[in-house]
Amino acid sequence: MTPPPPQLLSAFAGHWTGSGTGVTVVLPPPGTVGSGEVRGGAPATREFALLDPTRLVDRVDAVVLSGGSAFGLSAADGVMELLRERGQGFPTPAGPVPIVVGMSVFDHSVRTGPPGADAGRSAVRAAWAGEPLTAGRVGAGTGASTGGWRGRRDPGGVGWATCSAGAADVAAVVVVNAWGDVLDAEGRPSGDGAVPVSAPPSGFLQNTTIGVVLTNATLAKNDCFLLAQSGHTGFARAIHPAHSRFDGDAVVALATGEIAAEVSLELIRAVAVDAVIAAVRTAVAA
Repeated sequence: MTPPPPQLLSAFAGHWTGSGTGVTVVLPPPGTVGSGEVRGGAPATREFALLDPTRLVDRVDAVVLSGGSAFGLSAADGVMELLRERGQGFPTPAGPVPIVVGMSVFDHSVRTGPPGADAGRSAVRAAWAGEPLTAGRVGAGTGASTGGWRGRRDPGGVGWATCSAGAADVAAVVVVNAWGDVLDAEGRPSGDGAVPVSAPPSGFLQNTTIGVVLTNATLAKNDCFLLAQSGHTGFARAIHPAHSRFDGDAVVALATGEIAAEVSLELIRAVAVDAVIAAVRTAVAA
């Protein structure tokens, strides 16, 4: 069966939504270059070390965003299996090894049952089937919240946005489970704006904002690393405070290389900031 037209630039993206948790997967086309950066103090990630610009592998076959904290990283196992069945991955003498990067947020499924390999497979099949990429409390954003630094649990979620960067396009998918507040276009926080408590409230480790920035421009791995940094700039402009010790904030940047025309990296980075800001706000507005 020929896959339907992609939903997010040239990538397939899909959700699996469970009880209080979920998985969101981004499947870029083969040959996509990727890198990433962690800035939060409490990350839950998989295969992030290979994203360093100095490492051998420069291609990424999938990015899996999940609930369940470190337990939820096992959702990537199911994604790897489906991609291996298709013969996709880094070539080795024993066969292709799909490069699947994982990032997780903390939700209550840590106690009740985090998403696993089956959930990852379901998210991939939803992407391949062309199911709508909805926003809000779905997929990896199902159990997300914000405002913990003020002792609140305002709704979080998953959001996405696309922007134009000259001849290229930039998209962002973000799961917002932040310790801080999401700010509106006027810089105002969600909720009632109460003065923060003097110390982190109970449950202060249950936070993280994670995301994927995707462009169809042609970029090298080090360029993608810089693009991931711009994704974090978007977090800092849309969430206050961001990148705390209590968050696991991480961004993966992907470049599919479909646009042959030279596009300024700095333009792409600037547009990526706007795309991430829009995706963060969509996550809590949906």
